[in-house]
Amino acid sequence: MRWIIPSPLSSRMTYPRRTLLALIAAALLLGFHQSCQEKPSYEQPVLGYRSAVILEIDGLQFKDLNKNGTLDVYEDWRLGSEERAKDLLSKMSLEQKAGFMMINSLSMLGTRKAEASDGKYVASDLEGGQVAEDPAAQANRPNFIGGMNTVTSSTQMVREFHNRHFILRANESARVISEWNNKLQELCESEPLGIPAIITSNPRNHITSNASVGTALDATVFTAWPGELGLSATRDLSLIRDFAEFSRQEWHAAGIRKGYMYMADLATEPRWSRVNGTFGEDPEWVAQIIKEVVLGFQGEKLGDTSIALTMKHFPGGGSGKGGQDSHFEWGKEQVFPGGRFYDNLLPFRAAIDAGTSAIMPYYSMPVGTEFEEVGYAFNKGVLTGLLRGELGFTGIINTDTGPLTRMVWGVEELTLEERYKKAIEAGSNIISGVSDPSVLIEVVNDGMLAMEHIDQSVYLLLKEKFDLGIFENPYTDPDTSEQVVGSEKFKEKAALALRKSIVLLRNEDGALPIKPKTKVYFETFKAPGRGDRGAQRKVLVENDANYDLEFVSSPEEADLAVVWAVPSSSLFNSNGDPISLSLSKSAINVGQINQITSAVPTILVVDYTNPWVINEVYDDDAKGSVQAVLATFGTTPEALLDVLTGKFNPQGKMPFSTPVSDEAVENNLEDVPGYLEGDGYALFDYQEGLSY
Repeated sequence: MRWIIPSPLSSRMTYPRRTLLALIAAALLLGFHQSCQEKPSYEQPVLGYRSAVILEIDGLQFKDLNKNGTLDVYEDWRLGSEERAKDLLSKMSLEQKAGFMMINSLSMLGTRKAEASDGKYVASDLEGGQVAEDPAAQANRPNFIGGMNTVTSSTQMVREFHNRHFILRANESARVISEWNNKLQELCESEPLGIPAIITSNPRNHITSNASVGTALDATVFTAWPGELGLSATRDLSLIRDFAEFSRQEWHAAGIRKGYMYMADLATEPRWSRVNGTFGEDPEWVAQIIKEVVLGFQGEKLGDTSIALTMKHFPGGGSGKGGQDSHFEWGKEQVFPGGRFYDNLLPFRAAIDAGTSAIMPYYSMPVGTEFEEVGYAFNKGVLTGLLRGELGFTGIINTDTGPLTRMVWGVEELTLEERYKKAIEAGSNIISGVSDPSVLIEVVNDGMLAMEHIDQSVYLLLKEKFDLGIFENPYTDPDTSEQVVGSEKFKEKAALALRKSIVLLRNEDGALPIKPKTKVYFETFKAPGRGDRGAQRKVLVENDANYDLEFVSSPEEADLAVVWAVPSSSLFNSNGDPISLSLSKSAINVGQINQITSAVPTILVVDYTNPWVINEVYDDDAKGSVQAVLATFGTTPEALLDVLTGKFNPQGKMPFSTPVSDEAVENNLEDVPGYLEGDGYALFDYQEGLSY
């Protein structure tokens, strides 16, 4: 048999079959040999360094982080994060590993004392220690278990304790944060293995009237979006993705590469002081939001432009008994009278599916479930059995701040050493609120805890850093940070969200939008300790081209009044007594509001950080004088006025149901969302909202 092969020299050439097969085999071998000789191409990443020597290998650059003159596996950015993490893990001592499993607050001593020649604040020195909390602030909440800050210097945390994870709670400029990050990274780079730091923070991109120390921040230099409830109220997943992606760019520019956020908890218990950090009461809707938030901040997978997220508080902290919070002994029990424990898991499933880097369990201890009645940081059935086993989570489990030393619910009788053992064997990988790793080192050296638990935790923590590209470049450009943070592009999109978040709940006889030339009296009632520190303040909006209205200084002069009530229920104001959601118990002068509504037709606006009970100012008898009711969730006066005057058509929907009375609150089931509480519970229903 002969095969016929076309040839440029002849229209037909014939070869014996054996010869043809030999030619084909030779060609294949030649191609294989050539492919073996071809080197894979790599894109050189930008290397940020201060003291490290740069190694040149095959035309590529690498950082010699351990200063041994050779390229180690963990220094080779061409390799995968798993291989690099295992190599670095093998080089770390027990002391370094234990310190790597600690995360604590990092303050910026002196940033408000030392000024540069141009008048801008500068990052302070690392040696001086951290700023302790103001004693007066502590006196205002004597029942809080412990504090948030230490007096340990940053240098000691890095060099002596081998810490590389830090929580930034300070509210500083983008430049100061960027400069401080660079100082910290330079210090870490000078250490023997050159392991960089990672800075994490609670949310910084929201307008909130209910920020508590250690859980959230008031207004920052970062672009101000609505509160989390307000984002939910927009009912716009695309806009929520924009929020996450734009915020990611700001955080990255400043050097904050990880977030203690967001809360996947459900707002099923209206009295819980942390409802304002949730996205509402509907598990399916919250799950959709969580997906967009994770993908917006992290991307499809962690990379050098990502902000890693720590989703909290597993398995959901929204059903504390009586609405009390588990920061305190009297709020340690989490109850499920409606039998809806597993509803809380849906948003966490969404976070895991989207690839969240870490998950944080809450302080609470479950009561009346199949799980051990100990705090979730110690709860092996919840962390290893449920989170790792049933839900398939493979990332980092980060305890909340202080469960081993302060919020020790269910393990009060254990020694500190026994708590370390129980928490880490339960599945906790990094301990928050601790800098000094000496106790953990002792636990391992005494044989109480197997080294494999330490190694697995450190491996996960290292892998995250490699995935984020921090080993290649942990540094930031302060000039760029100032340009990116709070840019006009981001503010424009946030302005849309601030307006879309406003909910129109009632509009009697077409009272809204406000007609041109109307004389308007506009007053805001605020809780003390926020904004201008006044218990209430009168807001007189200057008449300008935006609004064809006449703003007057008293209700007697007005055709219409706008009353904006901004109640407050601080995490640290509770002492274990029953919680009321009535406005008069939430720092609002109800008497003055009623004087206004009785004197002039009124538009009532309520800022909902909790599902407030407003029957003291709005009920069936008040509907004649209160002509419209709106809900805000952290927005600006300009956004509100645009809605009131019809410049922006209201589009928001309620993220939770609001109870008709304190009695309805007292009778609610802590784990049941308001839309399932039954007839007679809600004044305003979940998803309620009107348009013009």
